[in-house]
Amino acid sequence: MIADSYDYIIIGGGTAGSVVAARLKEGAPSLSILLIEAGSDVSSRADVLDGTQWARLLRGELDWGDLTVPQAHLDGRVLPNFSGKALGGSSAINAGGWTRGEKENYDVWAQLVNDPRWSYDGLLPYFRKTETYWDPNGDPTVHGFDGPIRMEAAGDRQYPLREKVKDAWAAVGVSYKRDMNDGNPIGLGELIENRVNGVRHIASSAYELKNVEVLTETLVKRVLITDKAGLKVATAVELADASHRIIMARREIIVSAGTYRSPQILMLSGLGPRKELQKHAIETILDLPDVGNNLQDHCCVNQWWKLREPEKGLSVGSSAFNNPVYFKGLPLDFIATQSVPKEGLLKALSTDKEASSELHAVALQHGHIEIFITYLALNQGDPLIIPDGTHVTTSTLCMLPTSRGSIRLKDANPESLPLIDPNYLATEADQYVLREGLRKTHAVLCETEAGRELIVSETVEEGGRAVSSDSTDEELNDLIRRRLGTMAHPAGSLSMGKVVDSELRVKGVDRLRVVDASVIPVPIASHIQNSVYALAEQAADMILASS
Repeated sequence: MIADSYDYIIIGGGTAGSVVAARLKEGAPSLSILLIEAGSDVSSRADVLDGTQWARLLRGELDWGDLTVPQAHLDGRVLPNFSGKALGGSSAINAGGWTRGEKENYDVWAQLVNDPRWSYDGLLPYFRKTETYWDPNGDPTVHGFDGPIRMEAAGDRQYPLREKVKDAWAAVGVSYKRDMNDGNPIGLGELIENRVNGVRHIASSAYELKNVEVLTETLVKRVLITDKAGLKVATAVELADASHRIIMARREIIVSAGTYRSPQILMLSGLGPRKELQKHAIETILDLPDVGNNLQDHCCVNQWWKLREPEKGLSVGSSAFNNPVYFKGLPLDFIATQSVPKEGLLKALSTDKEASSELHAVALQHGHIEIFITYLALNQGDPLIIPDGTHVTTSTLCMLPTSRGSIRLKDANPESLPLIDPNYLATEADQYVLREGLRKTHAVLCETEAGRELIVSETVEEGGRAVSSDSTDEELNDLIRRRLGTMAHPAGSLSMGKVVDSELRVKGVDRLRVVDASVIPVPIASHIQNSVYALAEQAADMILASS
């Protein structure tokens, strides 16, 4: 039975919301906590627990079904974006990659908000608290060994091309490192996944919620803000169902609805850019012009490569690719994280005069690219390759994008999806980084002896042409515009320092915080869930300290 009031109300039972709810209850058992989630409890669903089947969950009932607005720099393409609609949020549908990113990324974050708690060293205790590290011989000053999230390395599955792939990277000067989650990921690192023996770790199951009141399949309409002697105070939430029930919060309301939906909830509550709110006849409680701005996302470009000896069972779809252990996780071995040439990056940045100095500082850390080879023909866009064991896929990722987009309201209906504009490829710097990544991929597979032993050629769509390290910038840009997709790592739409302070409190509103990826102000070269777990762990400590 849902009560009329609680000490804390958490909107969104995803990754961050689950962590905060569990840690608050653990730290202060007498607190009453309500966790409100729009999706259902999927903790016992076999298709969710089988983390190797994640792709089948995308665009289904556990995915919000987001689409971008037409992308101005991608010839007007509309791209699917993915976010989990379930208790556990995106941890219930994601691919499971578990990378921490680079120390310098977090240090720029901390410098930006003038708070060392958000530096790499400030977050390190929470990275360690979250994890049970896969390697028992790992460095205990860097990793944790008794946290709720367990993980494993893809290398344990020993895919048949593993050693040749490693040799091909070594031939272009990219050396192997066993621990890519030590704050310095540059090199060829093991793919780490937050699942064990193929079983997914969902945030809402890994973190104990049995003593937390959980309300699933319930959409929140807005947060109610009261004016008390000139001070704006968050006092309650209004549900979006026919009852329009109002539930009071005695201490705080914590918005953890994710990068897309947290700004939507704030704007529906009258907190956001005045012109945007007026457009939808929403009363402006507080003009917060940065709500919904600074959206950032990792993007990628896929290529397909015809294997030289597919009869040996080298990729998914071949009858000889049949070792059961191969299907316990993502069919890939390594993630190569590299920096692009600094001279070229500086030249690209010099043409992006509209980009701020802080964006330049982020990009100049390394201008990161990530590249990985998947033993599966991923069907993202054209050409439509049948996964019959004859191809592998490479993915080239821009990990420190300087392009910034926005979240806006479609209308004042909380059931409507927000308007998502990642503004992909808005900067020359992002285009340059992806071009250099594509050139590096070609060098690895086509210009090394080990690479040529792996593949015959690139497969392209009808009328298309293969690209190479000698392709012109425009030839590569054309491929990028046609193939670019999301890695579903959005962040920044309620940025710390602009919308929330360094304790995650919404500026100008008492008793209201935001805890999710939307507050991360700068790109992190990681699979974003790892950062979100650590962020939420620290947030819980901050909330307990102020309670």
